[in-house]
Amino acid sequence: MTVLFNLVLVLFLLPAIVFPPTSPIMPTPLIVECTSMYGVKSGDTCIAVEQIFHLTTAEFEEINPNLNCEALFVGQWLCIKGFLL
Repeated sequence: MTVLFNLVLVLFLLPAIVFPPTSPIMPTPLIVECTSMYGVKSGDTCIAVEQIFHLTTAEFEEINPNLNCEALFVGQWLCIKGFLL
């Protein structure tokens, strides 16, 4: 009986020893250095701003990482020229 108890105890504790908890890897936050800004006007869309300033969608999204293109508002400032630090 003691052998069975010891075996169960080892099997119960083994995962805790073999697989210790790990801390989640946090991504490095993006820091954008914006060198030129544009104020949104009535009727503007992200696509229109990209076209006006000859930006690809990837370039525009990279320098405006938290932008929600579905919720642009008049007076909102968009980065139109910049780079990641």
